[in-house]
Amino acid sequence: MSARSGGAVAAVDLGATSGRVLLGYVGHDELRLTDVARFKNSPVRTLDGLHWSVLELYRDLVEGLAAAVRQEPQLASIGIDSWAVDYGLLRGGRLIGAPYSYRDERNAAGVQAVHAVAPAEELYRRNGLQHLPFNTLFQLTADRLAGTLDVADAFLLIPDLFAYWLTGTAVAERTNASTTGLLGVTTREWDADLATRLAIPGSLLPSLVDAGTALGGLAPSAQRGIGETRAVVTAVGTHDTASAVVAIPATGTNYAYISCGTWSLVGVELEHPVLTEASRAAGFTNEGGVDGRVRYLHNVMGLWLLTECIRDWERDGTTISLPTLLDQAAAVAAPVPLFDADDEAFLAPGDMPARVAAWLAAHDLPAPASRPELVRSILESLAATYARSIRDAAELSGHPVEVVHLVGGGSQNELLCQLTANATGLPVLAGPVEATAIGNVLVQARAQGFVAGDLESLRALVLRAFPPRRYDPAR
Repeated sequence: MSARSGGAVAAVDLGATSGRVLLGYVGHDELRLTDVARFKNSPVRTLDGLHWSVLELYRDLVEGLAAAVRQEPQLASIGIDSWAVDYGLLRGGRLIGAPYSYRDERNAAGVQAVHAVAPAEELYRRNGLQHLPFNTLFQLTADRLAGTLDVADAFLLIPDLFAYWLTGTAVAERTNASTTGLLGVTTREWDADLATRLAIPGSLLPSLVDAGTALGGLAPSAQRGIGETRAVVTAVGTHDTASAVVAIPATGTNYAYISCGTWSLVGVELEHPVLTEASRAAGFTNEGGVDGRVRYLHNVMGLWLLTECIRDWERDGTTISLPTLLDQAAAVAAPVPLFDADDEAFLAPGDMPARVAAWLAAHDLPAPASRPELVRSILESLAATYARSIRDAAELSGHPVEVVHLVGGGSQNELLCQLTANATGLPVLAGPVEATAIGNVLVQARAQGFVAGDLESLRALVLRAFPPRRYDPAR
């Protein structure tokens, strides 16, 4: 493709259980993806906690980008998105240890120490975030208590760390920075006063950039692994949900979205944050979106509940067929017990079937008698939580909701989509599956001049390329 008619970019999309590299071809009326590489991503438990294998992950993404360059020598740009809140600490440009996973148990001490200085109500006024025990400011405080911050001179969120290794440019992209708890919800700048009060050195905080900012070409070390290319690295909506929301194929504004994967992010898109006490009490967060939008949403545990059950069942060496299991769950006719999919009891990995059974027993509810019944219980519990979150989002924000867009991997789960339509009483439009990668691609393409316009223009392109599947509530 010529630059005038469009071009090719590479999206690196890193999730908490897997990563992928895709090529995106974008023009005035063209949007298509080609799968280049996929690889696993799993935390590793050591004596001191749960860590990410970031060197292995970086190797995998470099190999994926090398394959992308071989396939598309005229590659124009590379963009990286990932899960939020986790980070690497550096000194003199060198990584200090393996980054912790947000599911590590060390965060409790950080929560207690932060709230002793800044109560939850004050934090919400400053950062607008739903209280989650793994938000970055709690993790950084845990590092401070352990003495780790004393030897660091910088911190970089995961996608920013990989962009730094590719280019040598150390920055923080705003959509992901908004999940740290240290970014002012109205100023969109680092909250230096809060950092000082929490004894987090302001010198650790990198310069902020917006999605669409060019970070530079590949450093020689990255060129050796990826190959000769003129592609620049572009900061996209580096929080994966920010990229996913870009790719919602909406035709109006009166919609809610569910970005459904390991986590489910359920909410609406706004122009301004909602910082009321009722919003805080309901557990809603105001995270930054591309082009200054606000992702007003509630974090729900998501398909982690299901994947952890399958991981537990496969420990004896058997292989579980997810399609078969979902068909069996769809055939369950008897009512199944529902549980609170928001409960922090389900945050840590391991023994998920036992923990669901324990939750139900503690609430005087019977445990499902079979694996299909447990799967049905999980999906119905998720759908009920989605419905409650959408009702709350609409009420708290004053934003009307007439349709639900469900994007991401969960959009392939027909049973979940139908149960969500039933629970919300609203039509559910499912897809695209690769919404995060598509949003990543579109921000790069716009920065390169391959497409133009606001988010609504980009979404119209998504709708034409990836029409969603409709699920109506059962009558």
